[in-house]
Amino acid sequence: MNETKQNRAERRRKQRELKEQLKKQGKQYPPSFTLPNRKSSFSTVSQEKAYIQSVTEEKLKVYANILPGLLKKLSQIPDPRNPNKIKHQITVMMLYGILMFTFQMTSRRQTNRGLTTPQLLENLRAIFPELIDMPHQDTLCRLLENMDVSKIETAYIQILKKLIRKKKFQNLLQQKRYLVAIDGTQKYIMDECWDERYPCRKVKGKDDDYQYYAYVLEAVLVFSNGMVLPLMSEFLENNSELEALENDEEWKQDCELKAFYRLAKRIKQEFPKLPITLLLDGLYANGPVMELCKKNKWEFMIVLKDKSLPTVWEEAKGLMKLDTKMEYSYERIWQGREQVFNWVNEIEYEYGKNKTLTINLVICDESWEEIDKNGNNEVKTSRHAWISSNPIDRKNIHERCNLAARKRWLQENNILKEKHQGYHYEHIFSHDWNAMRGYNYLMHIARMLNEMATYSIALIEHVKEVGFQSFVEDFYIAITHRQLDTNRLRLISQSPGQLRLVYDDNWKTSRSVA
Repeated sequence: MNETKQNRAERRRKQRELKEQLKKQGKQYPPSFTLPNRKSSFSTVSQEKAYIQSVTEEKLKVYANILPGLLKKLSQIPDPRNPNKIKHQITVMMLYGILMFTFQMTSRRQTNRGLTTPQLLENLRAIFPELIDMPHQDTLCRLLENMDVSKIETAYIQILKKLIRKKKFQNLLQQKRYLVAIDGTQKYIMDECWDERYPCRKVKGKDDDYQYYAYVLEAVLVFSNGMVLPLMSEFLENNSELEALENDEEWKQDCELKAFYRLAKRIKQEFPKLPITLLLDGLYANGPVMELCKKNKWEFMIVLKDKSLPTVWEEAKGLMKLDTKMEYSYERIWQGREQVFNWVNEIEYEYGKNKTLTINLVICDESWEEIDKNGNNEVKTSRHAWISSNPIDRKNIHERCNLAARKRWLQENNILKEKHQGYHYEHIFSHDWNAMRGYNYLMHIARMLNEMATYSIALIEHVKEVGFQSFVEDFYIAITHRQLDTNRLRLISQSPGQLRLVYDDNWKTSRSVA
C-alpha cells in the first residue's frame, strides 16, 4: 500500500470517527449504502436458477403492470408505412425500441446483435405472444423518421395520468403536491447540419464556423423516496425565420426560456388540475415566469443567485437587519448539517411595464465538519437562497426548503444518470430530427420502467445488494441467455399483481400505494 492509499484510508477512518461523534451530538447523517464485497451466496446451481427466476419474474411483473396499456395506446399511432409491405406491427416496433433502452444498448448496431437472440424471443413471447420476431434497427429508424413521434410522448403521458388517477404516488408527494423539476441539457453536438431545425452557434475564434446541436428542456416528476420519472421534453428548435447575425451577442435563436413557456403550456393542458410545485434553477428567477406560475395556480421554489433581482436582495437584506428579535429566523440540524434560515415575506418586486409581484425570499446558511486531505478537521459552509411562492414560517420552512426545493438536485442527478449510467442520452441514435426525438421518447419510457422496478417493494433489497447497473445487466443476461420457466412467465401476463412502491427515502419502511 503506497502513501496515497494510506492517507486515504486514514482519512476515511477519521471521517467515520467524526460522524460517530457528531451522531452522539444529535447530528444524524443520511444513511449511505455500500455494495457488499463478498462471494456468491449460492451453494448450488438450482439455488442460483431459482433466485434468477424469482428476480426476473418480479421485474416482469412491473413491466406487465404498465407495458400492455402503453403498447395498446402506441398501436393507435397512425403507421406511415405501406400496409402491403409491413412485416412487424407498430406494437412490436415500439416494444423493440423500449427494450433497446431498458437493457441500455449503446448503439443501434449493438441492439441488432443483442436483442435478436432466440432465447430472448422465447422468454419474451411468454409475456408478449405477439412478438414473433425482432425487427432490424434500420426498420425502426425509418419508422421514427416518418411517423408522428410526438404521439409516443402523448401515449406515455396518458399512462402517467392513469397511474396518478389510481393514486399510485399518493404516499410519495410533498404536502400533497407533485414536485416537477425542470432543467435544460445539451444532448449532442455536430459539425454538419443534418436538419435545419437543429439550433446552431458560432464557434468562438473561428469565422464562418458553426456548431449544430440538440438541446432539450426536460421536466421530471420528483418523489419523496428519490424516484424520478420523466414527464415531458421540449426540444429547442431552429426557426427558419431567424436570419444569421454577425454579432455573437445578438445571436439569439430558440432558448431555454422560450422553451419553458411552451413546456409550461403543455403541462397545464395535460394536467390542468394537478397540484404542482415547480422546482427551478436561477435562470427562471424573473417576473414573467413567476407570473405564469401564479396564473396556472402552481407553487414554486426558484433558486435566487447573488446577482439576480438586485432590488429584491437589497430590500430583503435591509429587512433582515431590522429583525433584531430573530422572529424570522430558524435553526435546525438536518442530515448532519447545522442550518440557519432567514426569510422575508411579501417583498414587492417590480418588473416589466408597471407590473408588480409579491414574492417571498428565504436564505439557508449551512455549516458542517469534514476531514480534509491532510487529516484535519475542517468546517465547510454553503449558502442557498430561494424565491418561494408561499409565505415562509417556522412550520413550513423545512418542508419547502429541505424536502422540496432541494429535490431539484435529483433532476440534475437524473440527467447525469441518463448521460453516464447506461442510457447514452448524448448518443442521439439518428441524425434525422424526427427519429432523434423518437428515440428520446422511447428512452424516457424505458427509464420510467426501470425506475418503477428499482423502487418496487419486491426488488428494492435486491437493488441495494447488487447496485442499479448490475440490476439492469443481470436482467438482460437472464432474458437473453437464461432458459427461464416460460410457464410461470405466462402467468405473469394473466395476473401481474399490484404495483407497490417503496415510499420512504431511506428505503427502510414501505407501504402499498395500489
